[in-house]
Amino acid sequence: MNILKELHINSNLSDLYLVQKLIEEVCDEFNINNTYFGNISVALTEAVQNAIIHGNKSVAEQEVTILFANDATAYTFIVKDNGNGFDYKNLADPTDIENNSFTGTGIFLIKSLADKVEFKNNGNSIEISFLKNSINYALANERANKLTSYHSNKTSKALKKAE
Repeated sequence: MNILKELHINSNLSDLYLVQKLIEEVCDEFNINNTYFGNISVALTEAVQNAIIHGNKSVAEQEVTILFANDATAYTFIVKDNGNGFDYKNLADPTDIENNSFTGTGIFLIKSLADKVEFKNNGNSIEISFLKNSINYALANERANKLTSYHSNKTSKALKKAE
């Protein structure tokens, strides 16, 4: 994997603007369209927030590393934290009506927006890949519809629970 960009931030949510700046630089440099920019932005921001909050427990001195790699088939972002990892193989399904919490929502979003998601190092590292041949309007539209459906279902469940 050819690492082209590297960013290190403290575990502080106020540093998320640096992640956004990295995404903008990558999308400008590789001429990634605005629709796909949104997918990358949401997925990567969610991964970094998870690393800060859940991985590094918001300890500002802990570092989150964000890497960008480019190969023949995909653009890949790697997010690493210093935490203890987590059981990424047994996450609650946020679309399950029996799941009364929002646990797993971030990972669900990442998996819905990216083409390939891999966890490494006991969950301390996530590789989020966007395949070059799937960066198109139709796929982005399909993903947007999937997320809208998810949001509608979650809102409906919350309203039923409130009754």
